[in-house]
Amino acid sequence: MKESRKFLFIMAAFLTCFYLPVELLPFRNPVFESLALVRWYAREHVLLCLVPAFFIAGAISVFVSQASVIKYFGAKANKFLAYTVASVSGTILAVCSCTVLPLFSGIYKRGAGLGPATAFLYSGPAINVLAIIMTARILGWELGLARALGAVIFSVLIGLLMHLIFIKEERIRQSEGDLMAGVVKEPRTLIQNGFYFAAMVGFLVFANWARPQDGDSGLWASIFTAKWYLALGFLGIIGIMLIKWFKKDEINDWTQSAWTFAKQIMPLLLFGVLIAGFLLGRPDQEGLIPSWMIAKAVGGNSLLSNFFAAIVGAFMYFATLTEVPILQGLIGAGMGKGPALALLLAGPALSLPNMLVIRGVLGTKKTIVYVSLVVIMATISGIIFGAIMGGIK
Repeated sequence: MKESRKFLFIMAAFLTCFYLPVELLPFRNPVFESLALVRWYAREHVLLCLVPAFFIAGAISVFVSQASVIKYFGAKANKFLAYTVASVSGTILAVCSCTVLPLFSGIYKRGAGLGPATAFLYSGPAINVLAIIMTARILGWELGLARALGAVIFSVLIGLLMHLIFIKEERIRQSEGDLMAGVVKEPRTLIQNGFYFAAMVGFLVFANWARPQDGDSGLWASIFTAKWYLALGFLGIIGIMLIKWFKKDEINDWTQSAWTFAKQIMPLLLFGVLIAGFLLGRPDQEGLIPSWMIAKAVGGNSLLSNFFAAIVGAFMYFATLTEVPILQGLIGAGMGKGPALALLLAGPALSLPNMLVIRGVLGTKKTIVYVSLVVIMATISGIIFGAIMGGIK
């Protein structure tokens, strides 16, 4: 299939999802929830979240030299620096488990080690500073603090464990294939590239700045009021940089790379969102698995309740910040504090659409191990936190 046909096909699928007349459907069942979720996702997260993420990923592939990636995130990189940067990267990226995928794929395919790359993959959506602040404000400072500490520790441990488990494969990967490509002279300085990526991240963050709670004021509300001025300001800076610092063929390579990520990831994401909506529904709505069953299953602080919360969180899709009101409802229905933390640590970082794309990048075995590590560690953390909270009471 020619690239133009692929583009038209993906555009047609996106527009179909965007304009789905779900309110006209005569039924209300898991199929309705599936279609409603995919329409909501297309309207709320494709244009302002995924598309900018595709362009950032394309820029990583084209404008960041392979030598630079390998220097800071490769097998011979300083481990402390690599894991530190990867583990806290989510504090500036207000992204969900799907938006982080093209960014992860970009650095991994440029030669980043499996450990730092998966640390970044987890931390991107898990350590979102806005979500942590909301968690502390709405669900209590204890859950907010536990989520922040757990997410940072998780990202480092998951990265280290993935590196150790697949160390033989990583050594082969780092010594063969296109990772041995020669060093090419950089057309721009490191500072210029840094400003360019900062501007793109700035647009991504402010274009998706969440609406404050009703009655809220202060910095968060002020930024939300000015979000489009800030986002367009960063977009203008990007345009000036492209004119001043980049050649025409580099820009063409950039758009081609962004398109490559889009056509690989978008179909899997839309399919995954459909399945997630069918099984688990939307926030405050039910899919095939009723919400009362989930709430009943995650009461208390047993091994089973924490494991169930982690599993449900891992497969359910959470857009950025939506996990907080969902958990607020579940806690009100009787969910324990331990399972709540387990869901917070597993849910935002994973989803069924996310898993499908990760499998395409890492393969089935690595994906199963990665997901298993997240679920197991979330379960253990939930049990410990639930016991501590129970002891305090």
